[in-house]
Amino acid sequence: MKRLIAGLLAAASIGLAAPAVAQTPTPIGVSYQPSLYWALPFHYATVKGWWREVGLAPNFTTFPAGAPQIAAAPSRSWDVGGTGSVPAVLGAVRFNILTIGITNDESKTNAMMVRGERFDAVRANPQLLRGQRLLLTTNSTVDYAARKCLVSMGLAANDMQFVNLGQAQIITALTSNNGDFAGVWAPNTYTLEERANARYLCSGAEAGAIVPGALVVRADFARERPDDVAKFLAVYLRGWSWAKANPAEARALALDFYKQGGLEVSPRAMDQEFALRPTFGLDEQLRMMARGASGSTVDGWFGEIGKFITDVGTIPTNPAPASYISDDFLKRVAADARLRAFATEFDRR
Repeated sequence: MKRLIAGLLAAASIGLAAPAVAQTPTPIGVSYQPSLYWALPFHYATVKGWWREVGLAPNFTTFPAGAPQIAAAPSRSWDVGGTGSVPAVLGAVRFNILTIGITNDESKTNAMMVRGERFDAVRANPQLLRGQRLLLTTNSTVDYAARKCLVSMGLAANDMQFVNLGQAQIITALTSNNGDFAGVWAPNTYTLEERANARYLCSGAEAGAIVPGALVVRADFARERPDDVAKFLAVYLRGWSWAKANPAEARALALDFYKQGGLEVSPRAMDQEFALRPTFGLDEQLRMMARGASGSTVDGWFGEIGKFITDVGTIPTNPAPASYISDDFLKRVAADARLRAFATEFDRR
């Protein structure tokens, strides 16, 4: 795959088109998980008409979690998208999925939670967790964060019984008193706070687990249509740039987006989303992905995640981050003056 990444830039012999185009937009399949913070730029771009400005016509496909999303890649039901870092690594190993950017830092919003009435006792004595059932979605970012949390509390990563459930099932279980401990990601964390009186026991950030979200592309699509991949990135980056410059409207549209996905959250919960999940502009992403002698910052994050997936036996070996993480398409955005201006316009406001 290293050879593939090295050859991507040479695959196209023409420059990027201007953001404003007159021809019929080109279809592109975009995958994501509904009602998640990192997917908001897709919604902003649709509301604001930005896709057409770069000559793209997105066809959206949604999935309840990252594992089925990645498993759908061989069918070519999607071309690009966003997903969790754990599914991104799995996708690299199994289906030649490339990671081409970071959606957000969700370390603070992947967490172990406990029903409120048990919080004080468990916080004072984490050994009470031994043998207890932990409801969570396996092979996910919260699986990674939860295991790091257990180790940080002086337990082994397998000292609890991991029960694999979808996030909606976990919420139902705790709100109906059929579970005490959960591993969830936002906005499900806020829902459990409000509906089940649950409290944060430990987040990935508290346990020293950096949990990035990944912008991904099928390797064959990247080879065939590198210009369109760069345009996709420019649209996504513009979304966060605009949101930071227009916080009130960004939150209002976010509440609508979550509702469309079947999840209603409170304005307070939405404020937490924006406060707890850092996002990154074009230049920040380029710095994080720039490789020195010991690799890049992003390489380090994904290397730890790959180690986790290897340790639990999901994949046989931890892949080298340089084999599936590429900043080539971010560099394409930066190198084209018009596309760069499109992606960063609101950074200057």
